[in-house]
Amino acid sequence: MTHLPALVTLLTVFLLFGTMWAVGHARGKYNIKAPAISGDPAFERTYRVQMNTLESTVMFLPVLWLAATYGFSGWAGIAGLVWLVGRVWYALAYLKDAGKRGPGFMVAMVGWAALLVMASIGVVRVMLLG
Repeated sequence: MTHLPALVTLLTVFLLFGTMWAVGHARGKYNIKAPAISGDPAFERTYRVQMNTLESTVMFLPVLWLAATYGFSGWAGIAGLVWLVGRVWYALAYLKDAGKRGPGFMVAMVGWAALLVMASIGVVRVMLLG
């Protein structure tokens, strides 16, 4: 369980690569030439999935590793998997219909919030107890 956060990090990199690949594929499919980021609605959804995933990852990885480093390695890994499952669910739903992305987003937020709580407790505990 102590290595679960590392596996979650690796899987997150694969997720980011997948969203990047999807945008490149959609550019060709819908003839959207760089640097354009608008055109066909299906391309725009694909692009937003990539950007939203990237934005979310910037907040996710630090709290994952803070929680893992400061006493919650196993639980951080589990919460990280919850976040990852939620983000994949979110991405797949958003690609089909932007209005259906909510449940995946909420699952990911639960994982992220749990990590934020663990990271906060761990850091404050170390600061107070030395």
